[in-house]
Amino acid sequence: MSRDHVIRRAYERPEFMSSAEARSVRMLSEYLEPESRLNKLRIWHTIAFFGSARFTDEERARERLASLEGSGAPEKEIRHAKVMLEMSRYYEDARRLARMITEWSLDLPMEEQFVVCSGGGGGIMEAANRGASEAGGRTIALNIQLPFEQNANPWAQEELTFDFHYFFMRKFWFVYRAKAIAVFPGGFGTLDELMESLTLSQTGRVEKKMPIVIYGREFWKKVLHLEALADVGTIDREDLDLFRYADTPEEAFEYLTSSLSFTVPNGQ
Repeated sequence: MSRDHVIRRAYERPEFMSSAEARSVRMLSEYLEPESRLNKLRIWHTIAFFGSARFTDEERARERLASLEGSGAPEKEIRHAKVMLEMSRYYEDARRLARMITEWSLDLPMEEQFVVCSGGGGGIMEAANRGASEAGGRTIALNIQLPFEQNANPWAQEELTFDFHYFFMRKFWFVYRAKAIAVFPGGFGTLDELMESLTLSQTGRVEKKMPIVIYGREFWKKVLHLEALADVGTIDREDLDLFRYADTPEEAFEYLTSSLSFTVPNGQ
């Protein structure tokens, strides 16, 4: 054996750590590393924000529409820009709600504070991180590697930004320390997160009280008709009480802050 030969331990071998055989090790790391970091930062309670990555703030939406109008752009692009301007109100509402929650939470003792948590990307996720940051609070970004759409937004705070490979581990961390969830208009990913949250609450897999706000009654009534499930008996009528609709940040704030409960550290 050459004197220059370096013997590497298994966890020091990138070719092994990125292999199929080491998948369980990578999964475990996505549980243990966030837990270690959050414990050190003494973050026990979060409020998760879900929603579309595609919305922008009102200023950017107006600038986009103005740049297209009169430029000879296809009518389809102009129509889409108009829709995005209309939907920008949800970005602004999520930003305001996150700011309101954070300002309120900062007056609580450190162990009882609620930290706004988002998926770390653009749109509603950016709005949540932005609002919390503007209020002077901490905010969590649970980013995930995707071939499109998902890069950490500028308001994600470095010490509280996590980059996941596995969707199920990311979703675990959305719910594990969440004491409430706010669901804004979104697409397949938002629907997935909403339905999983409702299922966990309905089945008692989440034992804590976890109020869920579905924000934007007009939007969601077009997409979902959950009352129909109760009408035919596939859910109990009482299951409709697992969530509450809200149409203003103030309405959502009042419901969430009056419904939040505390648990002891590590008792999630």
